[in-house]
Amino acid sequence: MRPFLTAVMSLVLVAILAASAAAAGTLDTIRARGAMIIGYRADAAPFSSLGPDRKPQGYAIDLCVRIADAVKAQLNLPKLQIRYTPVTAEDRISKLRSGAIDIECGTTTRTISRQAQVDFTLFTFLSGTDLLVPANSSIHGPADLANKRIAIQPGTTTETVLKQLFSLRLIPITVVPVGSGADGLAALENGEADAYASDEALLIGLAAGAKNPQGLRLGGTLYSYEPYAFMVRQNDAAFRLLADRTLALVFLNGDILKIYDRWFGKWQAEPPPLLRALYEIEALGP
Repeated sequence: MRPFLTAVMSLVLVAILAASAAAAGTLDTIRARGAMIIGYRADAAPFSSLGPDRKPQGYAIDLCVRIADAVKAQLNLPKLQIRYTPVTAEDRISKLRSGAIDIECGTTTRTISRQAQVDFTLFTFLSGTDLLVPANSSIHGPADLANKRIAIQPGTTTETVLKQLFSLRLIPITVVPVGSGADGLAALENGEADAYASDEALLIGLAAGAKNPQGLRLGGTLYSYEPYAFMVRQNDAAFRLLADRTLALVFLNGDILKIYDRWFGKWQAEPPPLLRALYEIEALGP
């Protein structure tokens, strides 16, 4: 019985420590730990992914590093470490709530239902649900999706939006669950799916890294608007304010355009009008 009790006590202790970290303010937790932990998606290029050096990189990572620099300055901790922890669509909320990460920097859409569990920073990007299909595909819009196999990541807003749309319009489809963008692309390239559904910006990054980018294209129809924001823990106004002020200054001083060009310039020279409007709105009153 002793090994069993020891294991149980260890689990209880871990739970208590995690709860204590979550209950304390994020800035206090970071100060005590001597490090800020950023949660990131490894399969969400060009927002977050592993670079050639196996370190996280991307549009969202650049913005979160700016937030980490602001934390260093506010806490007067110039040697503050930045640690990265990978998250998935399924565990990103639970890792944030448990204290395993301090902020989730990726492609999470800010929704009312998610705000029941977490808080969000200012918006960081605006995308929309689209489909990645073979270049010779007959799929251009909803009417072309009947009896098609659509690869979708479970637990995403893409899944919710498309299932509601297909149900409302009585469009019969076969959902092919996939665990990541790479899996969705593989299903498409291997002929296991007729389309892969995700946010348009993610599909662009995915197609650019495909074996044959010219053999793929976007479906051409946006099925939703997806406003991204970084997730932070609930009821932590001090940390959220610091993150919001940092982002607002990045939008206001024009640095966001440099960051955008770094990660999207090869596909689109200028931010779309709606995205530029979002930058201008979120820059108000830093």
